[in-house]
Amino acid sequence: MKSKAHTIYKVDGIQVPGVTTIIGLRAKPALIKWANNLGLKGIDSAKFTDDKATIGTLAHEMILAHFKGKEADTSDYSKNQIDAAENSLLSFYEWEKGKDIKPILTEAPLTSLCMYGGTIDLYCELDGVPTLVDFKTGSGIYDEHYYQLCAYRNLLHEAEYEIDTARILNIPRTEDERFNERVYTDFYHGWRWFQAMLEVYQIEARIKKEAA
Repeated sequence: MKSKAHTIYKVDGIQVPGVTTIIGLRAKPALIKWANNLGLKGIDSAKFTDDKATIGTLAHEMILAHFKGKEADTSDYSKNQIDAAENSLLSFYEWEKGKDIKPILTEAPLTSLCMYGGTIDLYCELDGVPTLVDFKTGSGIYDEHYYQLCAYRNLLHEAEYEIDTARILNIPRTEDERFNERVYTDFYHGWRWFQAMLEVYQIEARIKKEAA
């Protein structure tokens, strides 16, 4: 499978970090446990390609393609991976039933005057309510996903898009995973957390530059 090109964000011609890069400064207990379990099995986590992750990537692409009105490119995936991702897509269709969703932005890169950028999965009117939707295909919903939403909400706010509600949809990739959804209307503390991590990132960047 080909790796997805990394999005480069710029503000006034200056390259700035993405939301996930900033949040990545925080240790992820679930990821540490996963890497440790691989190590106990004699597997190098740096070289390990998780088939579930690959299925999740394709499922994510399929959902976004659905809102763009086109077919996802499956040429780099195996038949088993495509079949599994299509099952993930079906679980999303079940959630979508009965909802009036009007896409406004889909997979849209935005930047902030706070000097960071991020790519919005979906900004839409959901049953008439301006809503940010983020699709996750991992094994659960974690704190960092909420912080990510708060950072995205600020990007939308600066771009003058109204937003009242944000949702995280955790899409299952295999039969041992379940569909999960969380709805958020309070972004204050998550935004403060992200601002603090952004400041840490910027301070570390200045230290590295001065030491070079």
